[in-house]
Amino acid sequence: MLGYFLPRAFLMVFGYAYPAYQCFKTVEKEPEIEHLLSWCHYWIIVAVLTVFERLIDAFVSWLPMYGEAKLALFIYLWCSKMKGTEYVYNCIFKPFMVEHEEEIDRRIGEVKVTAGDFVSQNWKMGLAYGRARSFEILRRVSSLAPPPPPPSSSENDKEN
Repeated sequence: MLGYFLPRAFLMVFGYAYPAYQCFKTVEKEPEIEHLLSWCHYWIIVAVLTVFERLIDAFVSWLPMYGEAKLALFIYLWCSKMKGTEYVYNCIFKPFMVEHEEEIDRRIGEVKVTAGDFVSQNWKMGLAYGRARSFEILRRVSSLAPPPPPPSSSENDKEN
């Protein structure tokens, strides 16, 4: 086993940095649709894997060779000779997404509404709290200000 650090370092290089560089080169120098689609599919799969990894990592990261297996999967995905991205996207990811797309869209809509309501409610509460605290601070500052000096006797003479 290579330990924990080495597979993570390799994963950063071969799973993220190298594919990002290749994607940059494709976008900037080879604007062929097949290359663009391949890299788009790669990043979609990587994003999904990263989300699921965060959810299940605590349960499976202790497995022997887990880091090395994850590294091998990422290399398989971008290796053009093996067409890993094409296989995973077309045979696993796309059929699943097509089957569950309506439910996913519905749930995303529900989350957006709930999140919007939550943000709106807390924004209003925050504004009300900020306004109340501002008035309280202004009231305290004004009560701390020294009273204006009494008019001097020369000023009283001028007024009379």
